[in-house]
Amino acid sequence: MPRLLSTILLAGVLSAQTPVAETKDPLGRSTPQESVFQFLEACHARDYQKALYYLDLRSMSPAARAKDGPELAEQLEDLLDDTPFEITTLSREPEGDQSDGLSPAFEHLASFRVAGKTLDLRLERVELRPGFHVWLVSGDSVAMIPTAHQAVAETPFEKKLPQRLVTVELLDTPIWRWIVLLGAGLALWIVARFLSWAIVAMTRPVVDAQGFRGPIRVLLAVAGFRAAIEFAPPATLSRTFIERALGMIFFLAVAWAGAAAVDLISERWHARLDPRMQAVSYSVLPLGRQVLKLSLFLIAILSVLSVWGYNTTTILAGLGVGGLAVALAAQKTLENLFGGISVIGDRPVLVGDVCRFGDRVGTVMHIGLRSTRIRTPDRTIISVPNAQFSSMELENISRRDKIWFHPTLNLRRDTTSDQLLEVLSSIGKILTEHPQVETGKLPVRFVGVGPYSLDVEIVAYVTTSDYDEFLALQQELLLRMLQAVERAGTALAVPLQESVGSQRARPV
Repeated sequence: MPRLLSTILLAGVLSAQTPVAETKDPLGRSTPQESVFQFLEACHARDYQKALYYLDLRSMSPAARAKDGPELAEQLEDLLDDTPFEITTLSREPEGDQSDGLSPAFEHLASFRVAGKTLDLRLERVELRPGFHVWLVSGDSVAMIPTAHQAVAETPFEKKLPQRLVTVELLDTPIWRWIVLLGAGLALWIVARFLSWAIVAMTRPVVDAQGFRGPIRVLLAVAGFRAAIEFAPPATLSRTFIERALGMIFFLAVAWAGAAAVDLISERWHARLDPRMQAVSYSVLPLGRQVLKLSLFLIAILSVLSVWGYNTTTILAGLGVGGLAVALAAQKTLENLFGGISVIGDRPVLVGDVCRFGDRVGTVMHIGLRSTRIRTPDRTIISVPNAQFSSMELENISRRDKIWFHPTLNLRRDTTSDQLLEVLSSIGKILTEHPQVETGKLPVRFVGVGPYSLDVEIVAYVTTSDYDEFLALQQELLLRMLQAVERAGTALAVPLQESVGSQRARPV
């Protein structure tokens, strides 16, 4: 018996020292905002027996609770629906708003002015059993509900309306309010159209803001409709959903305006781009514009969802997993995409450039996000994947500022030293006196004696980047050099094998 008693005492001590895990409330009373939301939903479903679970009626007897409880719930419903009550001001945290100046166990619900006095209704965090905390309308506030209900009364405007428009309700809101809101919405949409047109017209001398007409119209209509809600407010839950929808539309309109600004900036940038930078104009610029616009809309949606209380981190994590799956499935496509971005960003070649890639030469016709198209000298088109093209050694022939002129003249072996000196002097004079030839200190030099010739090397630059012009100048220079050789009394050598072959072929 003593052993059993000591065991019971030890279990009690351990249970007192071990924190009890918080229990999830099936009625949704874990936070102030959720508790009031679920209370109103139960009332709108006319389930006042369920609504009683959101009121702290523990001080009432079971008989009084069954008799007066549903009426108290209905009166509180009227108070919250027919007065300027904002459910979004309530905390979404299980501990409530700790900075409202009230005791940590209390949360301000609403205030009502009755007979010159202000009645403050509050929520209280109640522990129904160990580890089970819920937010209920406090017992003191429940006692004030009948008095506060006197604040619910017909406005002077409602007294002038037909009673059916006031008494008939749709979604717990008098029908006249829906009629006013519908009419106000249509009128505001029309007025916002003319206002947006006027704003765009006034800013036309400064900037072409035609793309902003749509978002400006939506923003004006949303702002006006939000003001109309203050005049004819729907029931709390309906107003909450409408305000959430207006918030979403507002942020999407802001993102729409941002997208219009992106289009405007990209068009101006496109107009100032070099026409040869078609890769940027037709590939990167549209892609970057679409990505930026999509990001603006995504940020707007996630911002609104965060305000609504959704966990945007989970949504972003899901998008990240989905993006990883897509990336693995489209590995080659992404490899070509980033290769294209590398080629476009680094710009080793532009559209219209002649380049050498690998062992091929051609003119770049188009640089896309997947491949680069090049026209060869045979007039065929080669499409090279960007992943491969970006890893090649690219030689941009069109980027030359001048062209190397480097012929070698093979003079006959029987050329005398005086003739050789005359040739060197004449050719040097031809090069140095030509206005489009750039020479070094020794542009013409005798470089050696070959098996059948005396070799004269010429090194200079023709100062042009136009290859057709270079060919014409090269032709002119070569002809003048041949004339210089002829004036010196010598000639170009004939290869030994050709000479032997000619002798064998000569008739006897």
